[in-house]
Amino acid sequence: MQTVTLNNGVQMPILGFGVFQIPAEQTEQAVTDALAAGYRKFDTAASYENEEAVGRALAASGLPREELFITTKLWVQDNPAAEHTRRAFETSAKRLGLDYLDLYLMHQPFGDVYGQWRAMEALHREGRIKAIGVSNFSPDRVVDLVDHNDITPAVNQIEAHPFFGRAADQEINGERGIVIESWGPFAAGKNNLFTDPVLTAVGQAHGKSVPQAVLRWLIQRGIPVNAKSVSPERMAANLEVFDFELTPQEMDRIAALDTGASLYFDHRDPAMVTWLGNRRTS
Repeated sequence: MQTVTLNNGVQMPILGFGVFQIPAEQTEQAVTDALAAGYRKFDTAASYENEEAVGRALAASGLPREELFITTKLWVQDNPAAEHTRRAFETSAKRLGLDYLDLYLMHQPFGDVYGQWRAMEALHREGRIKAIGVSNFSPDRVVDLVDHNDITPAVNQIEAHPFFGRAADQEINGERGIVIESWGPFAAGKNNLFTDPVLTAVGQAHGKSVPQAVLRWLIQRGIPVNAKSVSPERMAANLEVFDFELTPQEMDRIAALDTGASLYFDHRDPAMVTWLGNRRTS
């Protein structure tokens, strides 16, 4: 598996398996199937409410811990943020059955971001987390966090797909040594992604499907990505993206699909900020 080197030297697989919106009762089997297909990087979150199921599948696999790369995410915490962040981390680690995490992300740029980040820094220094990062941070929020804290995030996991390419975000984060990671690579099928004529033509030119063309486009840009499926066949197909390369012209054709806007929701919408900032996880 191809890897990317994070700003602290940690090697992260460029392609992983995500479990967002997979019901808890289906997650254990999905992760088990993904492990059998060859995935070793798994992405979950406290707010997904399926960490325990991920943990059961990992434990049952019998794989050495060092062969796995596990990410979970911190939800917005109540004050005092430092105390609640540590408690949230310990809860996630227990649910996953892990002594340490490979990557821990602040899921949303809301609440006492500084307090949460400094608690994450402390956990990183203690060796409980190999790398720390953020998710859904716009460039201005990234710059502010970097300029006023000791540890620069290793990763910023953001919405990134052909209809929202995030080229400017990648450049600004990259200037500060931060890798952007894609969530929602297939845009949940919005804008008819799976039948888009450009993506279809690019895939067919290489004997590949639209999802494979999309994953290759992201990977070729150096963007790590987490693909999700509950179908073992599609899980295996999503890994078959390292035996071909898109031409510069094909890369540009896909980039031209960019609409410049989210297909999900705007993190700067006041109503969304209020909803996310006041939602709590168990």
